[in-house]
Amino acid sequence: MSSTLPDDQDRHRRARRRVREIRAFYLHVAVFVGVNVLLHLINFVANPKIYWAFWPLVGWGIGLLAHGLVTYRWMPFVGKDWEARKIRELMSENRRDA
Repeated sequence: MSSTLPDDQDRHRRARRRVREIRAFYLHVAVFVGVNVLLHLINFVANPKIYWAFWPLVGWGIGLLAHGLVTYRWMPFVGKDWEARKIRELMSENRRDA
C-alpha cells in the first residue's frame, strides 16, 4: 500500500502543475483580449485614419500562439518534460563516457 502513495502524490503534483499551466494560458488570453480591445478603442478614438493597433495585436498574438502551443503540448521540444528527458539522456551519456 505504501508504494502507491508516492505514485498518487506524484500524479497529484503533476496534475496540479498542469492545471496551473492551463490557468496561466487562460489568464494570458484574457489579458490579451482586454488590452487589445483597449488599444483598438484608443486607436479609433484618437486617430482613426492611422491604424497602428494592428501591430501590437500581431506581435502579441504570435507570443500567445506560442504559449498555447506549449501549453497544449503541440511543441513538445520546449516543455518541461522535454527538458527532464534531455537531462536524463545527457546524464546517461556522461556516465557512459566516464
